[in-house]
Parts: sequence; C-alpha cells; structure tokens
Amino acid sequence: MQITVNEELKAYIDPLTPDEHAALERSILAEGCRDALVLWGDVLVDGHNRYGICQKHGLPFQTVQNTRFQSMEDVHLWMIDQHLGRRSVSDFQRGVLALRKREILAARRAQAVASAEPGTPSLNDAPQDASKVATAPEPNPLKSRADIAKAARLSSSQVVQIEKIQKQAAPELVAAVKAGAISINAAAAVASLPAEEQKSAALGGKDELKQAAKRVREVYRKVSPEAAASSVALPEDVQALQARVASLSAENQSLRAQVAELQARLMA
Repeated sequence: MQITVNEELKAYIDPLTPDEHAALERSILAEGCRDALVLWGDVLVDGHNRYGICQKHGLPFQTVQNTRFQSMEDVHLWMIDQHLGRRSVSDFQRGVLALRKREILAARRAQAVASAEPGTPSLNDAPQDASKVATAPEPNPLKSRADIAKAARLSSSQVVQIEKIQKQAAPELVAAVKAGAISINAAAAVASLPAEEQKSAALGGKDELKQAAKRVREVYRKVSPEAAASSVALPEDVQALQARVASLSAENQSLRAQVAELQARLMA
C-alpha cells in the first residue's frame, strides 16, 4: 500500500531527540511496530517516526483508517488534540498548537457564517452534500485567551508570551525555545530586540540569551514593574510609555491644582 507523508502534517510534530529516536528504534526492532499507523486515505496522519523506522529496516506494520475525517482541517484538529494530550510535548509547542487550533476554528466559523448568508457562493468550486460539510459544534471554540491557556495547560501570561514569540521572534530564537535553551518568558523578552540581535544572542548559546533577556528586562523595569514581569512591552514602546507617564503626571498635577482652587473658593 502506498503511503503519502504530508510535510505540512509532519510539521505539527516536534522531532524526536537522537536519544528518543534511538530508543524507539530499539523497541521496534525488538518487538515490532505494535501500534497501527493512522491514515486518511493514503495520507499518513499519525506514526511518522514509526513509519520511517519500519521503512528503514523493511519491517511490517499495520494501518488503520480514520473514517471520521471529512477535510484536511479535521485532520489538523485531530493531530493537534492528540499532541495537546501528550506529556512529552513542551509548553511552548502546546501553546503553538492551541493557537493554531484557534485559527482553524475561527476560519471555520467565518466560513460557516459566510455560507449561511443568502447568495453567498461556496468556497469550494464543486457543490458538496450538506450532510458531509456539516460538522459537530466544537465544545470549546477557544475564543478567549483563558480558553487557549486551559487547552494548552498554560497560564494566560504564557499564552501572551508565545503569541509574541510567534509574531516577533527570529527563526534562531524560535529554535532555541524549542530546544529548551531559553524559557518562554525569557524568549518573549529577547523577541523585543531587533532580529539581528536576536539571532546573535541565539547563536551565542544559553549564556548570551540570558544576558540579552536581562538587558531587555532592565529597560522594562525602568518603565514599569508590570512590563518587566510580563515581558510584553517592546523597546520601541519605551519612549511612548515614558511620554504617557509624563502626561499622566502632568494631568494629575493639573487636577490637584483645580481641586485646591475649588476648595479655596468654597472656603472664601
């Protein structure tokens, strides 16, 4: 049977470490491939590492079809849920997966709303049976950050930091987070730096990353303790924040002067 490895699906899986891959390979060589590979048609959905090892050594394996999938979106959501439930998946990757699930569900809701509008053409070229297009309501649509945090077993602040890393981090910094060379909190701080500085810090290793995070936090601390704790503010925001603080201080002084003037009038 021909099996197709979809690179987009494979990207959902963090690669095993050399030790983990070697342990899995020893297990399969000793006991065979005990768990069936999950397919959707000829597309491999679950079991990429086992499939690669079996192909390498010419070992037999079993397959099972998941007949509930009706679209590639269903496949993506199933894979995300599978990985969200695994203890071996890192905090960062769980956050990334939960955010990806939110995007898929939001796009699905938008498509459903658009399809429900009179006269709106289907997004697909060919007409489809409505019974096949309809899907069961998602029990948790992940509309809020708290929903995402719960699904990923993280705090809401960690979700904010992961969103920032996704939007601003250089590829080298993202790789460092995935490798465990830097924490999510510290990576969110370093992501505030220009891309070249991020890259330089990441290539410098753990110590350089720690120093870069420390430098950024010191800048935040001069502006606001909350910004230092959350690592959400950006260096380019510092001047704006300082200006805002100055503006609020001036406004406060003006209000105090007005109150004093009113009090003087009342006492006159």
